Amino acid sequence: MNYTNLLTEQKGQTLVITINRPAQLNALNKVTIEELHNALAAAAADKNIGVIILTGSGEKAFVAGADIKEFADFSIEKGKELAAEGHQVLFNFIENLSKPVIAAINGFALGGGLELAMCSHIRIASDNAKMGLPEVSLGVIPGYGGTQRLAQLVGRGKAFEMVTTAGMISAEEAMKWGLVNHVVPQPELLPLAEKIASKILANSPNAISAAMRAINANFTDGINGYQVEIEEFGKCFGTPEFKEGTGAFLEKRKANFRG
Repeated sequence: MNYTNLLTEQKGQTLVITINRPAQLNALNKVTIEELHNALAAAAADKNIGVIILTGSGEKAFVAGADIKEFADFSIEKGKELAAEGHQVLFNFIENLSKPVIAAINGFALGGGLELAMCSHIRIASDNAKMGLPEVSLGVIPGYGGTQRLAQLVGRGKAFEMVTTAGMISAEEAMKWGLVNHVVPQPELLPLAEKIASKILANSPNAISAAMRAINANFTDGINGYQVEIEEFGKCFGTPEFKEGTGAFLEKRKANFRG
């Protein structure tokens, strides 16, 4: 499929999606959000893809926020619709995807860009990355899950500080607070993402999806994460992948989950 604002490249069973608006520092606009949804939905349905890597084109930015000119004149109701649609179409959609999404943060990840990284399942950053939620400096708040996911990842105190000061933090500070898993020089960013993807791809796709549902359940209101874990654990026993994994262990061979 051809996209206006995305580049896609499949490397084995890993799909690399690059947001490609370098002149706008890869800012998210309506077209880009829709294209990301479509690309991710297609990847989720493709049995030949097991892991997705999200990154931005160029060396300056992963995604430097949303395209402000698209909503500068919105009313209260339009603002609510914008946030609700974004949650449904992209940000919650990524969080609940059945396949792991790795955000490779190269440069600025601000506003909607940091929100995009935070709804991904694994985050790694280049050493020149800067992250923040500057929305209050524009008279608005993060609207794509930023207030919720940031507090989950770094704790309420640090989330209050980052949101209310509208400040940026470095990649090293982001790793210190648990916002990203790894920090590497920029040339090593995509190779590391691909290395992590290869480790994921060695394991059971069914079990990975089940584990992701169980982890997400802990952060879902009204859901008992422990009960979801019990149910997902039990379901694994009925899959061919469980038989392959346990059989390979007992036979002292490497499991072949994707053959």
